[in-house]
Amino acid sequence: MKYQPLTQSLYIRNRAKLAAKLKENSVAIFNSNDIMPTNADGTMKFRQNNDLFYLSGIDQEETILLIAPDCPNPAMREVLFLRETSELIAIWEGHKYTKEEAEAASGIKNIQWLSSFDQIFNTVMALSERVYLNTNEHLRAGVVVETRDARFIKRCKEQFPLHEYERAAPLMHELRGVKEQEEINQLQIACDITNKGFRRILSFVKPGVTEYEIEAEYLHEFVRNRSKGFAYEPIIASGGSACVLHYLENNKECKDGELILMDVGAEYGNYNADMTRTIPVNGRFTARQRAVYDAVLRVKNQASSMLVPGQNIQDYHKEVGLIMQSELIGLGLIDQTDVKNQDPNWPAYKKYFMHGTSHHLGLDVHDVGTMHGPIQPGMVFTVEPGIYIPAEGMGIRLENNIVVQESGYIDLMGDIPVEAEEIEELMNA
Repeated sequence: MKYQPLTQSLYIRNRAKLAAKLKENSVAIFNSNDIMPTNADGTMKFRQNNDLFYLSGIDQEETILLIAPDCPNPAMREVLFLRETSELIAIWEGHKYTKEEAEAASGIKNIQWLSSFDQIFNTVMALSERVYLNTNEHLRAGVVVETRDARFIKRCKEQFPLHEYERAAPLMHELRGVKEQEEINQLQIACDITNKGFRRILSFVKPGVTEYEIEAEYLHEFVRNRSKGFAYEPIIASGGSACVLHYLENNKECKDGELILMDVGAEYGNYNADMTRTIPVNGRFTARQRAVYDAVLRVKNQASSMLVPGQNIQDYHKEVGLIMQSELIGLGLIDQTDVKNQDPNWPAYKKYFMHGTSHHLGLDVHDVGTMHGPIQPGMVFTVEPGIYIPAEGMGIRLENNIVVQESGYIDLMGDIPVEAEEIEELMNA
């Protein structure tokens, strides 16, 4: 791994929080992600299952975590199972965790090789009444590949049909939605790396550069700062391409007079930044571009201050929509007649601002956490309003990442230039 790992104390606390939420006499099982194939004998880069990582800090394939807080045998209350390494594996794949290293990383005392899993699991299940199994229950998930967790669920229910089965996902969503300080620190590092990338391209962009050259500049800066790279597929969208919300081609020349919308973020230690900035290719906004830009910035700033404890995220989105409605009227894009005649299920402002304003951020870019319950201190959200005007070949979105506090918020991207004057100054330095 390139990143500096967090201390075991975080994972000890995380497991204790989960254990406190389990019903009496339960066992919970978490599996690592698979290494996914490409073609022939190729594989994708490994990405750990975020729930397993959150509970153990172990960033390695073929890992299983067992948590059974009420097991009468104290040694079986937390067990971590690892792939046993060998001289051959070390030569072909590199170093894997030793038992001692896994204990130091996770704080789990009982480290076993995978070959011991069946015997230990059978024993713990015989002493348990119910089992918590993990699934991907993200509201936007479209799961088409069978995961290790899914295969384990089938096997477990066949082998132990008379146990009570519980869902681990709702508990994990609740826990992961509120960040510990160590997690916020990792997110800050990811945002700081993103800042370095953005400042790098401000002195690089000029008419004639291509979107993919800008992408390469970001990647260079991210990796040289110990990131794996992009937290998600980057959007580098010049001109009218910025009106395609999930534009990924990044293959066009950036032309004089256009804007470039850049939705990029670095990851660090499996935690993710999520930034959007929109800049003029030639280093100067036109009067119209500046008017739209400032409108988006005002919405972003107001929306950030509205993410407070007790607020309901759905109500928040509606309130931000009303602020955007006012800005669009001021820009002449909609009028009061449009508002009066609008479909309540698709307000007039949605023609130019058709996506949500905020989502949870953390180990997932669209992180798990409540989207219906009240906002709590320690939650981390994006704030990303935008205005998209295809007829003018212009799309502007601005996005920062904030931590909700008891009073006010911390802007993890507060050092990343966002005011139009500062962007122009840096691009023309």
